[in-house]
Amino acid sequence: MALVEIKGLKKYFNTPGGQLHAVDDITMNFEEGTTMGVVGESGCGKSTLGRTIIHLQEPTAGQIFYQGEDITKVNSRKLAKLRQDMQIIFQDPFSSLNPRFTVEDTLREPLRISGRFKRSDLEKEVIKLMDMVGIARRLRMAYPHEMDGGRRQRVAVGRALAMEPKFIVCDEPVSALDVSIQAQVLNLLQDLQDEYKLTYMFVTHDLSVVRFISKDISVMYLGQLVETSPAEELFEKTLHPYTKALLSAIPSVDVHTPQQRIALKGELSNPINPKPGCRFAPRCPYATESCAQPQVLEEVLPGHFVSCCRVKELNPDLLQ
Repeated sequence: MALVEIKGLKKYFNTPGGQLHAVDDITMNFEEGTTMGVVGESGCGKSTLGRTIIHLQEPTAGQIFYQGEDITKVNSRKLAKLRQDMQIIFQDPFSSLNPRFTVEDTLREPLRISGRFKRSDLEKEVIKLMDMVGIARRLRMAYPHEMDGGRRQRVAVGRALAMEPKFIVCDEPVSALDVSIQAQVLNLLQDLQDEYKLTYMFVTHDLSVVRFISKDISVMYLGQLVETSPAEELFEKTLHPYTKALLSAIPSVDVHTPQQRIALKGELSNPINPKPGCRFAPRCPYATESCAQPQVLEEVLPGHFVSCCRVKELNPDLLQ
């Protein structure tokens, strides 16, 4: 069952040169208790998509459904309730945490504002959150600048969990951390998902990370989805030329097998008032005149969707 569903979602920003299409006609489902990874280059609209879904930014067009209910346009009272069910973990915990708040202050604040707990119970709930995300109790009075990146991100995770949400946007939550700390935070997120049946939208540009944590992966390019499929199948049966280029850039430790990197050439399409057709075409080595026509995200394998008019021609072996 889809916990969150978006249909034709668009988010445009007005600029002096026209409308910047940050998110352009995206449709996807987030199945309850699973992780949908969203990957792509910086500036492709991944973070904007997540923020629009949870109403940190209001959509330009399209629909957002939560548990089957249309939440595209909600009043302040309804939005306050949604804030409890839909949370976000930001990329940089140092800038997302209040530098004047201790760990205890940071975790107590959402609990206090919600009005769900008595004053006498707040301390107990703070300790519960600290234990849940693996923060030592001796750090209760520590400020963000007194902790390392991993501990700060654990505080950010605890703050997101304070309201017992069902859906969490993880906006590159481990990209600012050392590799060893990344693994700890990823394992924490998975453990919390297993225990509390959380649904994640995991935004990242690191394909090795998203493969580890995701059930399904969606690939974005300049505000549009170009490919979406089950995580393992995306790596085994890569169909879109852009996805192939992304995967070829993953570093390999196999010194005996030379890597066949795909170097993309050409200029990025202008995201301001973009022309119809494939936005990847100016950089695609397989582009033809047919790519100037509007592209449709179609199912070419069970659960595997691709937006490319030449996908069957370019991948005859994989589509058998």
